[in-house]
Amino acid sequence: MSSTSLILFDGVCNFCCGWVQFLIRVDKKERFKFAALQSDAAKRTLTAHGLVSESPETVIYLRGNRYFYASTAVLEILHDIGGVWKIVLIFKLIPRFIRDAGYRFFASRRYKLFGKKTSCMLSTPENEKRFLL
Repeated sequence: MSSTSLILFDGVCNFCCGWVQFLIRVDKKERFKFAALQSDAAKRTLTAHGLVSESPETVIYLRGNRYFYASTAVLEILHDIGGVWKIVLIFKLIPRFIRDAGYRFFASRRYKLFGKKTSCMLSTPENEKRFLL
């Protein structure tokens, strides 16, 4: 895994913020950095890589000079955590269009299921260095 791994996420989605908090807890080596898709840092990063964020419904994972969207991003992130999480790559056997359809189905309902914040998630003093602002 590259030492420059960045996860761009929907900063107002309660589920997405919970996902980031989970990743912070399990990423003991602090390999991941984070930025809300709504932030200037995410916009600058996407522009620098020649990428466009279609919407905050899609998580984007940048690892070195490679990038991943939607279900593939989630699988790659879990794989890069290591340990037992590497097993998730078995889901890559499912064609991406099917995985992404499931991802989009969930993403379109996540605000109803988990709620939405009025502003982007803010980092805490303990993990501030892990967030791009």
